[in-house]
Amino acid sequence: MDLTKTLHISAAGMKVQGARLKVIAENIANAQSLSPTPGGDPYRRKVVSFQNVLDRSLGVETVRVSNIDFDRTDFRKEYDAGHPAADEDGYVSYPNVNSLVEVMDMKEAERSYQANLEIIDVSRGMLTRTIDLLR
Repeated sequence: MDLTKTLHISAAGMKVQGARLKVIAENIANAQSLSPTPGGDPYRRKVVSFQNVLDRSLGVETVRVSNIDFDRTDFRKEYDAGHPAADEDGYVSYPNVNSLVEVMDMKEAERSYQANLEIIDVSRGMLTRTIDLLR
């Protein structure tokens, strides 16, 4: 495979993992964000979907973010009738964000990002050595 194709594939991988990290950071930042109105919905966790796309100019498949959607799992509810965000039954809805899951997703995205960066470093080194041999 052409080393420039490898660089483009890895760069696309880094780009989608960067987008994934941004979404994870938003989820963590809003893990305790309640509804501004009583009985309303709190922050809903976001998830990233990826898609393989054919890059016709290179003749290879790369990855891209296909969609950033909302996690449809139920909100966590706790009884607290005196809370300003409580509904008519006295329950407060909390975001469907699990910080432990977000941290694990962050570690996975970070490792994928690092793996793509390592591929770029190795490819660059191979190109440099090839140029040195041609001198």
